Amino acid sequence: MYAGSFYPRSEKALVKAIEACFGGAYGPGVLPNLSKHAPKHAKTSASVEVKAVVKAVISPHAGYAYSGMAAAWSYKALAEAGLPDVFIILAPNHRGAVSGISVDTFKTPLGLVRVDQDFANLLAKKGTIPINNAVHELEHSLEVQLPFLQYVFEKQAEKIKIVPILVSSDIDLKKAAIDLKEAIIDSGKKVCFIVSSDFTHFGPNFGYLPFKDDLRNKISELDMRAVEIIKLGDADSFEEFLEATDDTICGASPITLMLRTVKFTKSTLEKYYVSGDLSGDYLNSVSYVSMSFR
Repeated sequence: MYAGSFYPRSEKALVKAIEACFGGAYGPGVLPNLSKHAPKHAKTSASVEVKAVVKAVISPHAGYAYSGMAAAWSYKALAEAGLPDVFIILAPNHRGAVSGISVDTFKTPLGLVRVDQDFANLLAKKGTIPINNAVHELEHSLEVQLPFLQYVFEKQAEKIKIVPILVSSDIDLKKAAIDLKEAIIDSGKKVCFIVSSDFTHFGPNFGYLPFKDDLRNKISELDMRAVEIIKLGDADSFEEFLEATDDTICGASPITLMLRTVKFTKSTLEKYYVSGDLSGDYLNSVSYVSMSFR
C-alpha cells in the first residue's frame, strides 16, 4: 500500500534505501550479520556475539528518509538475536479508535509476509482484540516495519511469521495483555514484540506547543522522561506521564500494551534523534526512538 511513499517501490531501490539507513549518520554504521544483501566490501556485524534474547523492540514508522536510521538499530538487535517463532507487531491506528488483528498476507517489494493464522485466531478467541482485516488497509505504521524485517531475515524469509495488531483506545489494555500472555503460553511459541511508534510530535502542525524556546533541548527532555519510564517497564507510570503531559506519542497504546505483557530484565535506548536534526526545523518536529528489551 505505501511502497512508493514511505519507502521505495522497487526491490532494488528498497534494498538500497534500507542499507542507507544502516549506514547513515544516525544509523548503526554496519549491516546486520544475517543479511545476504550486504556487498562484499560492506562492513557487517558478523563478528558481534549473539546477545541475550530480545523480547521486544520499539521502532519508528515515518518515511525511511527520516526515521529509517533509528529503525535500523531495532532491526540490527533483532537480527543478532535470531528468528523467533512469531513476531507480534503492535502498531497505532492513525485513522480511528479501532483495534484489530489482520489475518491477511502482507506484500512488499521484497515479497510476502505471512500471518501465523493459528496464533492470530487463538488470540482473537480470547475475546479482547478482534480480527479486523479492513482496519489495516489504510494504515502505514505496521506495514513500514515489514521491509526491515524481510531484509534482516532474508535468508529465512519463508519462516517469518507475524501477528499484526493495530492497538487503539477502544480496547481494555489490561485485558488485552492477559489475552496475549495466555495465547503465548497456550501456543508454546517463542515470540518477540515489535512496537511501532514515533515519539513527541511537536509544533503547530501537530497542535502541541508545551514550550516556546530552547526547543531541541526541551523536546529531548520530554522524550527522555518517557524513555526512562518505559525502560523501567512501568505501564501505570507511563500512562500517568501521558495524562500529565499530553505528550503526542502516537504509539502510546501499543507501548502500554507491550509493557503490560512483556517481562524483561534489561532495556536499552539504542538510538534517539528528532526530525529537526535532519531538516533543521525544530518548530515542527517528530522524535524517533529505537529501544530493545531483553
